[in-house]
Amino acid sequence: MNHARKTDRACAFRGAAVVCLLVLTTLVTVPRPAVADDAQDAQQLVEKARLTFEAFVADKDMGPSVKALLKRAKGVLIYPQVLRAAFIFGASGGSGTFLVHDAKAGAWGGPAFYTIGEASFGLQVGGDASEVVLVALSDRGVASLLSTSTKLGGNVGIAAGPIGVGAEAATANLSADVISYSRSKGVYAGVSLDGAVVATRGALNAAYYGKEATPTEILIQRAVTNPHAASLIQAVSREVGKKN
Repeated sequence: MNHARKTDRACAFRGAAVVCLLVLTTLVTVPRPAVADDAQDAQQLVEKARLTFEAFVADKDMGPSVKALLKRAKGVLIYPQVLRAAFIFGASGGSGTFLVHDAKAGAWGGPAFYTIGEASFGLQVGGDASEVVLVALSDRGVASLLSTSTKLGGNVGIAAGPIGVGAEAATANLSADVISYSRSKGVYAGVSLDGAVVATRGALNAAYYGKEATPTEILIQRAVTNPHAASLIQAVSREVGKKN
């Protein structure tokens, strides 16, 4: 009888693991469609990123803190939607756009396209969708995000950004490579991204720019451009250029 219980328990955990893997695969690993579809998906992601960015800076709780950090930001990675599902095993994932600031030129460039994904284990049930903004404050933070894949909290230091009263002043003491903010249904979500993996979406980068291009070629060398990115770049540049 005990052996049967152990077998049933093992099967249940294996089944949960399979469900988790399927969810994570659905959320993060996107199959390669036609190039035209990739290009359309990329442009839609750029527009959604702009709306998400504007919502964050306008938010009464997070806005002052986000805007203060943007004044010294070296990069900003915007995820319009990060989906999270859990049943014992948890999984989360989404796609976003990364912009980098060129200090010499005084201009923002990009975007390059990225995914974010995370798997976890624990007593959890449910699911939600969040908007996420990552602000890179250091050269190390930008360099880490330029790699094919990086683990937040492992390869690069990450901390949650302050919100609410006094948040703007608190940003002066932040020293992490990357500062994270998240919203769910228009309010602060407090999603922990420590351990999440950020990776490039090569198919979207190639479709959006009409040729294969690495994040370094897009964001640092500025070897390729797309005029349709102007609205997103202008939204970030306009906010950074505002005086307090």
